[in-house]
Amino acid sequence: MKKQLLYLASLLSVSLSSQLVAQESSIFPIGEKAPNVHHTGEVWLNHVSDADNTFDYNIALATFAPGAKLDWHMHPAGQQLLITQGVGYYQERGKEVQIVRKGEVIKCLPGVEHWHAAASNSDFAYLGITGNQPTKWLERVTGEAYNSINPPAASSTNVEQQIIDLSRKKWQWMSDKKVDTLAALFHEKSVFVHMGGSWGKERELNIIASGDIHYKKADIHEVSVNIIGNTAILLNRITLLAVVGGNEVTNPFMVTEVYVQQSGTWKLGSLSFTRLLGQ
Repeated sequence: MKKQLLYLASLLSVSLSSQLVAQESSIFPIGEKAPNVHHTGEVWLNHVSDADNTFDYNIALATFAPGAKLDWHMHPAGQQLLITQGVGYYQERGKEVQIVRKGEVIKCLPGVEHWHAAASNSDFAYLGITGNQPTKWLERVTGEAYNSINPPAASSTNVEQQIIDLSRKKWQWMSDKKVDTLAALFHEKSVFVHMGGSWGKERELNIIASGDIHYKKADIHEVSVNIIGNTAILLNRITLLAVVGGNEVTNPFMVTEVYVQQSGTWKLGSLSFTRLLGQ
């Protein structure tokens, strides 16, 4: 019964998060979820106004879940972005990444290659006013490039953001099998709960080092943190690509991470995977 309640709570958390993105983005309807052709993560589109013989531009509302990002692209006739919600990134080819926030306007000049995205800890929405010529889509923005950006503390406190950043680094360390780094992160009494059982720190490190479970890639869709004294509880909704017993598998999970502060340093005390059904 306890496990069922925890599972239902996880599903409720995901549902509420998606509803909040829909409710807060704009006075316009959120539109339809876009297929993952030219972006990663969850993006909704509402074609507010289409070009015609009088107005030679299109207006669309785009709403991003935290961590969603567009591929590199360019607009032959240019585009303006009117940021209506949250915090995001904008980068032109050969330039630094810009942090963009609600109320700002971005002018994408014709023919300039760029990409934009939601920050990892914030939803993001804008009205895009685009000249009536087809967008030219280019290569994907790599996870490595995206994850190298330090997201600003949007609605999170500095401590919450610190935990979010630490969790994201942890997935990369697990993917790279950096056992020594993980050994310093894991608490001596840490517990790891998988679909196949639960165990402690040493066994988890041995499993990672041997490749019995290779956490190859974690795509983070949603993240939230609660701080209770010297304890931080983080929920990640992820899609995990892993190699288990030599077989590559992909599964959607709600991952619960518990961090405890010890001598001023955050240690991972628990990591639990709950597989999400119907996804």
